Amino acid sequence: MWSLFRIFVGNDIMRIDIITLLPELLNSPLNHSIINRARKAGVIEIIVHDLRDYSTDKHKNVDDYAFSGEAGMVMQIEPIDRAISKLKSEREYSDIIYTSPDGENFNQKIANELSTKENVIILCGHYKGVDQRVRDHLITREISIGDYVLTGGELAAAIITDAITRLLPGAMSDESSALSDSFQDDLLSPAVYTRPANYKGWKVPEVLLSGNPKKIEEWKYNNALERTKNRRPDLLSEEDM
Repeated sequence: MWSLFRIFVGNDIMRIDIITLLPELLNSPLNHSIINRARKAGVIEIIVHDLRDYSTDKHKNVDDYAFSGEAGMVMQIEPIDRAISKLKSEREYSDIIYTSPDGENFNQKIANELSTKENVIILCGHYKGVDQRVRDHLITREISIGDYVLTGGELAAAIITDAITRLLPGAMSDESSALSDSFQDDLLSPAVYTRPANYKGWKVPEVLLSGNPKKIEEWKYNNALERTKNRRPDLLSEEDM
């Protein structure tokens, strides 16, 4: 898997810089659960930047009307360029990502790929979007988390960051857990069970209680394949069907 080949040199760790109009929206998702533990353990560094800090407007405005006359405000290029330029002057970035409804659809393959990067910037979209020149000249990649529109890109940035972080070595107590997640190897994950083995007559499959690793792995693969056929056949090739 991609994340297993990530190489750490000295104290170098992955860094994600998130540029946003609403940094407070990221406080909770970035300071709990696996992400919080990974940050405290020095697995990843996540810095949130308020775009208004890069505005020269006395009211800290970072948006303006569209020249086209279309309804809705547009994020200006100047403060975005200042923010990205300052960050790039301090370190090199593998990718500068813009969260956008018309970007490439985010999936596990992209999460795996991004988990191998060293430094990444995520620019959160807002309002009607950003000045097109930002997309033409400052961004290296555009990512969407689905075919719908959110109020802003903060939740998308949190989702992307979460998906990346849990793949990094040391982020999870059991690193093999991430490798059995849905969409790794283009399959949904198999069904999982825990104690009691018999509840109201609803029983755990006998093979999972057998203690036979080979049979258990075979069952898990077949179950994952069957679940994928039934729920997400689009993930499978004709040979798998």
